[in-house]
Amino acid sequence: MTPMSGPVKVAVLLSGSGRTLENFFAKMESGELPVEIVAVVSSRPGVRGLDIASEHGVPAAAFGRKDYPDKEGHNEAINTWLGTHAPDLIVLAGYLSYYIKPASFEGPVVNIHPALLPKYGGKGYYGDKVHQAVLEAGETETGCTVHLVDEVYDNGKILGQQKVPVLPGDDLHTLASRVFAAECELYPAVLAKMAADLGQ
Repeated sequence: MTPMSGPVKVAVLLSGSGRTLENFFAKMESGELPVEIVAVVSSRPGVRGLDIASEHGVPAAAFGRKDYPDKEGHNEAINTWLGTHAPDLIVLAGYLSYYIKPASFEGPVVNIHPALLPKYGGKGYYGDKVHQAVLEAGETETGCTVHLVDEVYDNGKILGQQKVPVLPGDDLHTLASRVFAAECELYPAVLAKMAADLGQ
């Protein structure tokens, strides 16, 4: 890829509350995340993540998975829309559909997973299901992982990890809260490094 002439342009894909997107904007405002979010896609209509994008003046669109006959059609619609915004980097932030990047897209696609991959990864392991599995296994440590996205769930190259202790007495909510706090630091830090590398 050729070096960027301005800020690295990021598209964010989400499916719900937009907590991670909200954190990105906060980190951008504090100068810790030097990127420009140019587009937001949701796989569900009517979610708060779309409202957060709108509040920040970022173009946003919903593409409901059920509105398309298959995942290929779903992704084609998303990618056609994304193409008009020309992102350099595609970031999954609580995105629960299967994403297939277009063959013409040269940039990276990244995701964050609420466990220390390769443990507790793969199809069916997302959100609270991950934390529940960690608790049921009696783990003393968990965390989060930022990784490149490929065609296999949670399989791509690991870009960064942050460990989080599992404390005695933890339940689903206390553990999830502690892991998300770690995500709020790790994900922007990894993206800032990627943006610096892309901008060289």
